[in-house]
Amino acid sequence: MLELFKSISDFVWGPPLLILLVGTGLYLTLRLGVLQIFKLPLALKYLFSKEEGIDTDAKGDVSSFAALCTALAATIGTGNIVGVATAIKLGGPGALFWMWLAAFFGMATKYAEGLLAVKYRVTDENGNQSGGPMYYLERGLKNKKLGKFLGSMFAIFGIGVAFFGIGTFPQINAIAGGLEAGFNIPIVVTGVVLTIAVALVTLGGIKKISKVAEFIVPFMAVLYILGSLIILITNASATGEAFKLVIQSAFNGHAAAGGFAGAGMALAIRAGVARGVFSNESGLGSAPIAAAAAKTKSCVRQGLISMTGTFIDTIIVCTMTGLVLIQSGLWSDAGLEGTALTSAAFKGGLPIEAVGGYIVTFGILFFAFTTILGWNYYGERCTEYLFGVKAIKWYKYIFIAIVAVGPFLKLDLIWTIADIVNGLMAIPNLIGLLALSGIVIAETKKFFKEKKEHDKKVSLNK
Repeated sequence: MLELFKSISDFVWGPPLLILLVGTGLYLTLRLGVLQIFKLPLALKYLFSKEEGIDTDAKGDVSSFAALCTALAATIGTGNIVGVATAIKLGGPGALFWMWLAAFFGMATKYAEGLLAVKYRVTDENGNQSGGPMYYLERGLKNKKLGKFLGSMFAIFGIGVAFFGIGTFPQINAIAGGLEAGFNIPIVVTGVVLTIAVALVTLGGIKKISKVAEFIVPFMAVLYILGSLIILITNASATGEAFKLVIQSAFNGHAAAGGFAGAGMALAIRAGVARGVFSNESGLGSAPIAAAAAKTKSCVRQGLISMTGTFIDTIIVCTMTGLVLIQSGLWSDAGLEGTALTSAAFKGGLPIEAVGGYIVTFGILFFAFTTILGWNYYGERCTEYLFGVKAIKWYKYIFIAIVAVGPFLKLDLIWTIADIVNGLMAIPNLIGLLALSGIVIAETKKFFKEKKEHDKKVSLNK
């Protein structure tokens, strides 16, 4: 049974889906005039500035920054620390280049997702904003029956991922295993504390989740990036060589001495693209669920802010991990992999060895915890779409119960099924993005035309 599901998982996450994910990003990049380069400074400006004309009565549940932090909470997880190590171990240093490329095109995809999420969001019976692929599929596609079917499929797969995939078991096991290995804390103690913490936050809804995410995500990301930068700057010559190795290996593959057998170009591409997609979730349709809760008048503005999520997640955080690993030289050590590999690289790179270990351990702890919170919210919105607001409380009870048993379960079959469901999420979402790309282009042109006229008036008044 396990082998059967592994075969299905390999098929779902095979070249066709990866090509479709990157291809959608490439198509949107061309249609939008490489917006992720030319409009990135504006997007970063919007991220840290308040929108004009937004008051307390504006439509939306949380600030645009809080919505982004909630999305980043779900995407910046163990994958940014452990997953990058796995990709480089499998595909060699060149995998990092293909991770960058997937993220570059993924920024256009994430922009379109955030834009459509706000444009087609609705207000539920509790007065909260609901949006995401299920809504822009149902409300945006001309064929309403097809839109409803695809929206329902996405919601079903989304709940599956929240219960059994990215949102639970990998994160829970990472927290329990990390605390046991680093501080000898019994798994049962971690399980109890983690369950209580998740319950206290998630039962408070999106406002409570976003408040926690607004604090933890920037704090932990800055700490992790600072630790990485210290290593990269103090080992500047090795960092320069690491950059060269990434580019060379991306096109030539890389054969290393010792236990590492070497990776060809095809393996580097697959490892890098797959890891990039898993890390930033561009195209999977998860982040727009959080974007829909943003308090904003402009769907384009929120799309730009959403786009920065992929930039922060992969171009910054994953790059930090990847370069630290490569410049350390430990990536080719056959005896190290996953968390142990990343931890060894950080320990060896900092003057005080223990500090490097703490950065990785606490990074995994906080990143994994916020991922659980973010995916709890995604699953909640999918549940509300399928069954109404009354079903939300039952969904939360089940989610908390899964968190409680998660530290004690290490079932390969569950994780394999989770990978399948996670990949299947992307298919209806990508159909929606391609079908509604005309709407994305039209809204974008309208926004920047109006912005140009507004900026001209402001300049004349000065």
